[in-house]
Amino acid sequence: QLQLVESGGGLVQTGGSLRLSCAASGFTLDDYAIGWFRQAPGKEREGVSCISTDTSSTYYANSVKGRFTISRDTAKNTVYLQINSLKPEDTGVYYCAADVHLIGLCVLRKNDYDYWGQGTQVTVSS
Repeated sequence: QLQLVESGGGLVQTGGSLRLSCAASGFTLDDYAIGWFRQAPGKEREGVSCISTDTSSTYYANSVKGRFTISRDTAKNTVYLQINSLKPEDTGVYYCAADVHLIGLCVLRKNDYDYWGQGTQVTVSS
């Protein structure tokens, strides 16, 4: 059974940092483009960052450029999202997702993604 599990969320103060993890079971994450999305209360789910299968391509939403970094750890079958300089508007549930179709690139269209984790809550206090 293919499964994605996010972890690493929590409550932090403005300016703080977190590292979110997306671990896979039942498949190899390196075979898929991986995206991170977030959803704030009352808002639609939005794309934050993604990484291609060969890590040659990464993409960040304008709102997080320079503060978020996506990376892979092949040995641990895990994708990370390092989030720094957190702002209250970063608050939300963060999801990782796998796209089975794209090779060598990634996109932040949520409808393109085939497998989703359950999410991890990030709350930034002001």
